[in-house]
Amino acid sequence: MSLYNKLRVDQQLCDAVIRVDGVEFHAHKIILCNCSPYFINLFTQWSTQDCRVFDIPNVSPDMMKLIIEFAYTGSVPVTQENVKELFKAADQFIVEGIIQACCDLLEKQLTPQNCIGMWWFTDFYYTPEMKHKVFLFLLNRFEEVAATSEEFLQLSAQELVKIIEDDRLNVKQEKTVLSAILRWITYATEERRQYIPLLLSKVRLALMSPEYITDSVSNNELVKASEACRPILLMTLETMLHLRTKRVCDSIICNPLARPRLPPAILLAFGGWSNGGPTNCIEAYDVRADCWVNVTDNEEDPRTYHGTVFLDGSVYAIGGFDNVERLSSVHRFDLGTQTWQKVSPMHSRRCFVSVTVMDGSIYAIGGYDGHERLQTAERYQPKSNQWTFIAPMHEQRSDAKCTALRGRVYICGGFNGNECLSTAECYNPETNQWTLIANMGERRSGAGVIAYADRVYVVGGFSGNTRLRTAEAYNASTDTWHTVPSMMSSTRTNFGIEVIDDSLFVVGGYNGLTTIPNVERYDVNTGEWSDICDMGISRSGLGCCVVYGIPNLAKYAAPHHNLQFSVEDDEVE
Repeated sequence: MSLYNKLRVDQQLCDAVIRVDGVEFHAHKIILCNCSPYFINLFTQWSTQDCRVFDIPNVSPDMMKLIIEFAYTGSVPVTQENVKELFKAADQFIVEGIIQACCDLLEKQLTPQNCIGMWWFTDFYYTPEMKHKVFLFLLNRFEEVAATSEEFLQLSAQELVKIIEDDRLNVKQEKTVLSAILRWITYATEERRQYIPLLLSKVRLALMSPEYITDSVSNNELVKASEACRPILLMTLETMLHLRTKRVCDSIICNPLARPRLPPAILLAFGGWSNGGPTNCIEAYDVRADCWVNVTDNEEDPRTYHGTVFLDGSVYAIGGFDNVERLSSVHRFDLGTQTWQKVSPMHSRRCFVSVTVMDGSIYAIGGYDGHERLQTAERYQPKSNQWTFIAPMHEQRSDAKCTALRGRVYICGGFNGNECLSTAECYNPETNQWTLIANMGERRSGAGVIAYADRVYVVGGFSGNTRLRTAEAYNASTDTWHTVPSMMSSTRTNFGIEVIDDSLFVVGGYNGLTTIPNVERYDVNTGEWSDICDMGISRSGLGCCVVYGIPNLAKYAAPHHNLQFSVEDDEVE
């Protein structure tokens, strides 16, 4: 193409002159036809064969220059300043390559403040994939959009309905939706008060408390002034009574006042030790519905004391114990196709292994191979399907846990074959070195370790004498630990720990007497632990991970979310 472009620049062998507002661009018809169907029609259908000069309306010379240069070079300088004008020109001339380049930049520029304007823009110019992404961004960041976007106040009633009735709307509390509606109506009260019944009916009112409905919603001036709102509130209270008698049933699933929204992410619990042996049970926790869903896939063999991580749409089950031998095997579960596949095994057998993901790689650290506690660590690259050893730790550790924070891997506690450990260390991939950090306040084996709120949290575990329900947090900036004031309601070891919905969750484990199904949630803002819905089975030695961004997330949520969303679902009626 560089030869053709030189011929164009030198105006040699050119058989077309594209004229825009008096500015002429010499070009070769065949090159422009290769770039855009618009030019094919222009040269073959809309003009005679001997025509050489073509006047093009409704485009600026600057944009035409970029389009012609793209036809010859395959690249285009898309900037924040020219992206929308260039997008319009590329849409007019059906230049797919430029349209995609503009979409890529627009997607990077999305913010809660401009996403509605971008949604309108993609509605006017037919780009289904981009429109779909923008709408999902709007749904996922709705709380910020409703609170900070001036564009939100310019939505039509029909557009607002489309947003708030969507099951994928990401709100922790339905009060947020109601507040957003009232903000929108108050912006032009006289014109918009007529929409209060329609909008109120789209709020999941039955998920609020009865006291909030009777004290706050019913007494709102806009609601009180509308006769049509009264039956909605009565239906809400009736539904609440029904909810108390039966948590999830067909009538509630179909009731738009009570149906929980689809969560933005799902917590998965894989395998573990249950009823005297390893299990292959997989359960999914829906944080919006506060329930666990059994999604077991019997193709996977039972395993326990393994590691589980989520990476690029797949869950990896790493090492562990199958009741016969300690494992080096690694299985990958594709959440989209719901199929298992064996990938390259680790170099070492690792039961009681510590695993985490950082910068697109999986780290498997320490563990027990059936003979000794391991000091070694290895890293997996999915693209090459290869494990490679990294530097060994300062100590042998099995039954430790690790997490990633600020480009470092932190591993805490564990068992070295003789005693439970209070030591911790961190790995720097740039130098391939481990560094010992400050000791924890307690010896902890079988604890939970997770990066949360810019701290490394270590929860529970076994001190060598007793099982713990305490937690402590590490500040990497000061190399210090501090005790978390509140404690879990249950002592536990060998449990799952993850962060979802801006809270820390601990899942299952062993309390010193038996495996447990109990799950607790820690809110860093209130500093309090609270009990939530138990798993379907008791288990310890399980693996947990949080999955998100997959097209079939609804399959792992509460049963009433078994809906398929596509680009077509986002078309405005």
